[in-house]
Amino acid sequence: MRAAHVATSLLITSAALASTPVPIPNATLSVLGTYRTGVFEQGAAEIVAFDAATKRIFVVNAAATTVDVLDASQPEAPQLLSTIDASALGGSANSVAVKNGLVAVAIQDEVKTNAGRIAVYDTATLALRATFPAGALPDMVTFTPDGKTILVANEGEPNDDYSVDPEGSITHIDISAGLDAAVVTQIGFTAWNGRPDKLRALGVRIYGPGASVAQDLEPEYIAVSADSRTAWVTLQENNAFARIDLARRAVDGFLPLGTKDHSLAANAFDASDRDTRVNIASWPVRGLYLPDAVASYTVRGKTFLVTANEGDTRAYSTFTEEARVRDLTLDPTAFPNRTALRDVAAIGRLNVTNTLGDVDGDGDYDALYSFGGRSFSIWNGAGKLIYDSGSEIERRIAEVAPASFNSDHAANATFDTRSDNKGPEPEGVAVGEHAGRVYAFIGLERQSGILVYDVTDPVQVQFRHHIGNRDFSVPTRLADGSTNPAAGDLGPEGLTFVSAAQSSTGKPLLIVGNEVSGTTTVYQLDVN
Repeated sequence: MRAAHVATSLLITSAALASTPVPIPNATLSVLGTYRTGVFEQGAAEIVAFDAATKRIFVVNAAATTVDVLDASQPEAPQLLSTIDASALGGSANSVAVKNGLVAVAIQDEVKTNAGRIAVYDTATLALRATFPAGALPDMVTFTPDGKTILVANEGEPNDDYSVDPEGSITHIDISAGLDAAVVTQIGFTAWNGRPDKLRALGVRIYGPGASVAQDLEPEYIAVSADSRTAWVTLQENNAFARIDLARRAVDGFLPLGTKDHSLAANAFDASDRDTRVNIASWPVRGLYLPDAVASYTVRGKTFLVTANEGDTRAYSTFTEEARVRDLTLDPTAFPNRTALRDVAAIGRLNVTNTLGDVDGDGDYDALYSFGGRSFSIWNGAGKLIYDSGSEIERRIAEVAPASFNSDHAANATFDTRSDNKGPEPEGVAVGEHAGRVYAFIGLERQSGILVYDVTDPVQVQFRHHIGNRDFSVPTRLADGSTNPAAGDLGPEGLTFVSAAQSSTGKPLLIVGNEVSGTTTVYQLDVN
């Protein structure tokens, strides 16, 4: 999947976690303003970045290989100021990041399995300053907090028939001595090519047809520690983090994420799109977290990672792992109620992977593994799960927006249509601090809502707010195929937080790029 969002590294001081209990404030989002491209379902507004010095928002337009530059000095009415045209440099602009007067843009080659590049522009003049080589399909770019390094997650997806499968990698661009003296290092995974069984035993999914370890690992998204010494990279399809030692410019190890037990009441979910109701229940299924976006923050010297557990699958013309439960042969001992489970109102239509579950190799399935956690999680720097939102996202949507429960992001009147396939799909995440508290903002790709959580204490997470800037009662597009403005925002992809100190309103902002509606919306965070 496309990577989403701009990575965040945030330091929370010990004062933010004082031992004396204090009331947790309310925190709500409200819409300030929206910029509309009018382009529907073409990725016209995906990843967003903000430059505090110029008060500009940089928005990736993937289909056009451009970056729209918006004037956000008046965030209630963002206006198109200019456009960076990167079409001469490749086939698609995938990600953008801003730091110290520089805009870095990740650009894939016209042939996505070829090496891509990073283009760096000036935030004020928009002039091209430098280009650097990247790996195949550079899908996410970020700066380290100290501004000395540009990091790129090169996903290395195969082509449509899996006949070409490039290696995944991380591009490390040291700009500490300036752009003209930059040092580029491609950090790869070839050292593990002879150890696929060891990685599988640890819990890292290695399963592409004929793929080496380096080919199979697909870096999706990057978060960096506050001291700029360590990076964590989500390997989405592989259900793991890769930890990168930035000083050595090398892979430090792999952190498998394990699975989520959906038979527990705390992890219940709605598994059917054919029962025409909200039915959040426990099922004998294990969920693969498969996170997309990740953001980091630090509490008392310890790094914590917040992931949006979207889920993803490999589905190509010559290889697909997706299967419906009703189409699999279930082991009679493991699933004594297998006939009832196959019903379409139970989990018969639930999408699961056919690459896992035949534990004893006899051809039937002893366990079922679904895609995505339908949640967000907090992990420590060693990859240990500290918190997971369990079933709360689906329960919250059922409570505050029942008519749009597990809806799709491209059409109205789609109640419950995504329950069999990753549900609301938490995809984007941003973290930000205000008044001694740290908040996580979770974007729901399908339902199109934004959730706000207080994560100051990673163990005691508190839900604060849900907002959905979408009207499900009107058509999503007009007769000419353009986005219907009345429908609002569809498919939040990229989120970035703006602190009160950097905001022109004096209050924190959240900027969201919505890929389906082609809109960029500025929200204000109000805390009281």
